[in-house]
Amino acid sequence: MRLAVVKLGGSTAHAAELGLWIAALAGSGLPLVVVPGGGPFANQVRDAQARMGFSDAAAHAMAILAMDQFGHVILDRHERLVPAHSVQDMERALAAKKIPVWMPYRLSLAAPDIRASWDITSDSLAAWLAGKLGAEALLLIKQTSAFSAADTLESLAAADVVDAGFAAMLPEAVALCLAGPQDAPGAAACLAAGTLPGIRIATPIRPARKAG
Repeated sequence: MRLAVVKLGGSTAHAAELGLWIAALAGSGLPLVVVPGGGPFANQVRDAQARMGFSDAAAHAMAILAMDQFGHVILDRHERLVPAHSVQDMERALAAKKIPVWMPYRLSLAAPDIRASWDITSDSLAAWLAGKLGAEALLLIKQTSAFSAADTLESLAAADVVDAGFAAMLPEAVALCLAGPQDAPGAAACLAAGTLPGIRIATPIRPARKAG
């Protein structure tokens, strides 16, 4: 596999599996770029917006900063994980056999093809980045087991497993995989061997989205 983007969901922030996932990603034999979710930091933005009444555009910027915050939590756990603010940072890290953790604020906030909406969360941003990097696969790590290989992009969105904007953001050429808590114990062995944990989700043929 030439490259995989892996979104580590913020829902894992307080889960026992978090340490297993971070160790597995840090030990990967595959070239990976890790995308942090927003997790409890993004939840604080939602709560603050409800109390203070600021716009979705402001909330969008804050939620992306929340991803940066969870990124620092991930980076703190292993020395092979390094911060990456740009595509060039990612390329340098991968060339050095490191695992870049995308800190998305600088790159994504100015992107014209990323809408400022709660329909666009870290799921969609990970899909966007996978297209931008020409990744072969996108793995979403979730703190739920409520999905199967029979799911579609539409059924995953309807069940709130992925965000409402995800289907439109995922490029056709990128394979989609999902993993949950049940996959955490075996993830290190999978990634060390050069394979992704979890299950593959069949995606329909649709017009390819241009990378932004």
